[in-house]
Amino acid sequence: MFEIRWHARAGQGAVTAAKALADAAIAEGKHIQAFPDYGPERMGAPIRAYNRISDEPIRARGIVEHPKVIIIVDPSLAGAEVIEGAEDDSVFIVNSAKSPEEAKKVLGVKGAVYTVDASRIAQDTIGLRKPNTPMLGAVAKVTGVIQLDTLLNETEKSFGNKFKRQVVEGNLEAIRRAFEEVKG
Repeated sequence: MFEIRWHARAGQGAVTAAKALADAAIAEGKHIQAFPDYGPERMGAPIRAYNRISDEPIRARGIVEHPKVIIIVDPSLAGAEVIEGAEDDSVFIVNSAKSPEEAKKVLGVKGAVYTVDASRIAQDTIGLRKPNTPMLGAVAKVTGVIQLDTLLNETEKSFGNKFKRQVVEGNLEAIRRAFEEVKG
């Protein structure tokens, strides 16, 4: 079972991204869980979201305590709470213009650290600094837990009926760019 924990601020789309990742995993025939951990938060408050992805049925319940992957959508959240429960081999994917080495130093972790400037990519492709869809591209590249084509197809299906074509295309491009631009 592959476990992921997302750290973001309310309004950055981490819960939506966790659900989108789950949709892509379902399309590949995997078993999934995707759920948030927050209360009646105001915009900008720290939140967590989680994914469990497995080839077998998932019996675990509750929050993900020892994630294999920790995704930091908002780098201002870097601190003790973000690295809580991380194992030595945990992988960190950080929305940051910094190098992976710089981000690793800031986090003070032993595991692998990857960075992608998801906020810039989102601004360039969507016109908003909402880093959730670019972070999905980075997750696909770093983990291999889902295929890029599946992620793009499922995102197009999900967004196609909700948004104008220009917005859909921008999000698909954001995913592709982050997939290509993630460093680590």
